[in-house]
Amino acid sequence: FPGWGSQSSKVQIHHNTWLHFPGHNLRWILTFTLLFVHVCEIAEGIVSDTQMKSRHLHLFLPAIMGFVAATVSIVYYHNIETSNFPKLLLALFLYWIMAFVTKTIKLVRYCQDGVPFSQLRFCITGIMVILYGLLMAVEINVIRVRRYVFFMNPQKVKPPEDLQDLGVRFLQPFVNLLSKATYWWMNTLIISAHKKPVDLKAIGKLPIAMRALTNYVCLKEAYEEQKKKVADQPNRSPSIWLAMYSAFGRPILLSSTFRYLADLLGFAGPLCISGIVQGFQNTTNNTNTTEKVKDPSNSYLSSEEFLRNVYVLAVLLFLALILQRTFLQASYYVTTETGINLRGAL
Repeated sequence: FPGWGSQSSKVQIHHNTWLHFPGHNLRWILTFTLLFVHVCEIAEGIVSDTQMKSRHLHLFLPAIMGFVAATVSIVYYHNIETSNFPKLLLALFLYWIMAFVTKTIKLVRYCQDGVPFSQLRFCITGIMVILYGLLMAVEINVIRVRRYVFFMNPQKVKPPEDLQDLGVRFLQPFVNLLSKATYWWMNTLIISAHKKPVDLKAIGKLPIAMRALTNYVCLKEAYEEQKKKVADQPNRSPSIWLAMYSAFGRPILLSSTFRYLADLLGFAGPLCISGIVQGFQNTTNNTNTTEKVKDPSNSYLSSEEFLRNVYVLAVLLFLALILQRTFLQASYYVTTETGINLRGAL
């Protein structure tokens, strides 16, 4: 499908990552969350299975397949997006519908069997129903905005001016969310710089949004708005600080949010290490914790029991550190870019 879509695309442009479908960032965030929940489901199934004398593959094998399917879905979406052929998203839409229906049936069955809400498996299933429903809504929004199904006149999207200019090599605003977070799109420049010295031609021109004239106009318009607000108040003068906040406040708030999230994730390290140490101490002091559960109906785990497992805490510590560094780097990047734009505007 992706190969056929790329051959069928009528768009010819030197960059293949220029177009974002509606809800692009939300889709990536939801998919990353879905992958994390699948990891939790796999871990919950494995931990539950280890507490039973016989093997029960149904506890974790479907979760592994779901993790693979979610990974394939985001790769599939990326190929469809870069080829600009949204009709092929119908296959993905059907998958979200089937996943939503089957998980809903599973959740209803848990309710009929009297599984309490405090059990982790019930909570994971409920979260997945919500995530699949949100992903369905994202697909419906793409259909509504791009009008590629059930509409006579589909929406025609022109590529941004930056990508029509062969001299612009800065692709950070146009690549997908994963490439933004890891700066994967810069690999070509880094490899070429490793082979030979980089000149200005290889770096390329500044994109329109980062040019001094663009930011000057933005700041000037914000300052003019300040002048209009204080025109009826002779004792007040327009504030350049409020104008700067109006023009560049949004990225500053975004950078602050990233930094706060990184700082909050910094607490995960000590908490996880404390839990791991305590878990090993309990295992050493209490030999009864290794007993198997004989009745399969008693294999449900609560969140507290799940977080007592030292291997679960080790994986959570690893993921928390990666996420912390990602948010911290994103905060640094947004701060640096905003500072450059603000200085240029002034």
